[in-house]
Parts: sequence; C-alpha cells; structure tokens
Amino acid sequence: MVPDLRSTSPASVALRPLRTVALVGIDGSGKTTQARLLATALAAEGLPATYRQNAGGRRWFGRLATTLGRRDGEQLLGRKAMLFVESVLRWGAILRTLLRRRRTGEISIMDRYAVCQYASIRAHAKNPRPERLNRAERRARLAYRVFPAPDVTFLLAVDPAVAYDRIERRGYDHEEMSYLRAATAAYEALPEHAGFVVVDANGTPEQVQQALLEHLRARVPAAVREPRRPAALLLAHARALLLTVATLAAAASVLTYQLAEGF
Repeated sequence: MVPDLRSTSPASVALRPLRTVALVGIDGSGKTTQARLLATALAAEGLPATYRQNAGGRRWFGRLATTLGRRDGEQLLGRKAMLFVESVLRWGAILRTLLRRRRTGEISIMDRYAVCQYASIRAHAKNPRPERLNRAERRARLAYRVFPAPDVTFLLAVDPAVAYDRIERRGYDHEEMSYLRAATAAYEALPEHAGFVVVDANGTPEQVQQALLEHLRARVPAAVREPRRPAALLLAHARALLLTVATLAAAASVLTYQLAEGF
C-alpha cells in the first residue's frame, strides 16, 4: 500500500518546502526507473512533481562509438575528453532543471546530480582510488559548486553483481564488473555520503519505491506551495536571472582554465 503523502504532522510542517529530490547510484541501481515512479506517485497525490534527467551523454556516446566500431565512448574520445564532455553536459542539464524548477515551482525529481560526476571521475580514473580527490574532480567541484544541494539525496545502494545482471538484461549497453565495484566504492568515499539517504536497491522496483515514499512521507506536505503573489513571482524570476548569470560566469571561468592548461 502506498503511503498517504498528504498526511500532516508537526515534524513535517516545521521542515522547509521540498523542492528537489535527487536519486544517485551506480549504473544498474535503478535511478531512472525509481525517479520516474517517484514523480508519478507524487503527482498522483496532487503534488507538482516532475521527472528530470541530468544525464552526461555517456550512453549516447557509447552507442555512437559502437556504430563506428569502437568499444565505448572512452575509446572514441579518450578517457579525459569523455569525462570533460560528460561534466559539461551534466552541468548544463542540471542548470536547465534548476531554472525550470524556479520558474514553475515544481518538485524536481532528479535522475542523477552533481555527486554522480564526482563518483564517475573517481571510478574512471586510470588507476581508481575511490578515496582520492584528483585534479579533474577539483575542477568539476569548482564548476558544480554554484548548484545548491538537493533537499533529499537518495543513494540507491545495490550489489555490483545485481547491477551487472540488470545492465546485461536490458541489453543496450555494458559495464565491466571492475568499474561497478570502483563506482560503488567511489560513492561510499564521497564526503557527501554522510548526507545521503541510503536505500537498499537490491529488491523489486515496488519494494524500492515503497522505501523512498516512506522516507518522503514526513517531508511532502511541506512541499505544497501557497499561491504566489505577483511581487513574489517577480522576485523569483530576478533570482533565476542572477543564478543564470552567476553559473554561466563560473562555468566559463572553469572551462577556460581547463582548456588553457590542457586536459
């Protein structure tokens, strides 16, 4: 039975409005499936929840590489270039999502977020050391620091063997077991890990969804917005414009530094 997300309690009323929920984890953990299910469940309760994907393009480049006779995107572009492109594309996707959220007032259910890029950089390192913050990650963190942390970040924790089996069954891509283990270790070693809500993602989609909804139950009532006045709307749009200018300036600075120094 799905929890009644419109129930209220003193604890939930005291919480700030829920605006962003991010689902992160290794490939095969069920991020996309659960983000879509969660957005649908919240919308069914009359809440303005919308699914948003913040992909980095690795899957698209992987398909392109296969078409061109290469193993994957890294073999097509090179490891460092692939990570650079992935960082830029995901940065742009997150910016678009946050600006849209600010304009519409929706609850954004985010499929991946900035921490996914940090974990990807660590796991794709030439000699993966999950606990090490390398130069590429420092640059990524500098570019991504303009984005606010989500109100809730769910880490879908899954056994690498289970994730590997799911990836193989879906049939349109492939990951090495060694990479899935490195990615698992990378997420666990991130400094943000202490703030994650870790959810066991080894079960069925229904079981995982139930766990996500149970956790959000106390938070969702605070997400229902009061009608905004014209002045409040104008202020929101002004803040969105300032956010856009600031983030674009920060990104331009970081990318210029990367290109000048050489990746």
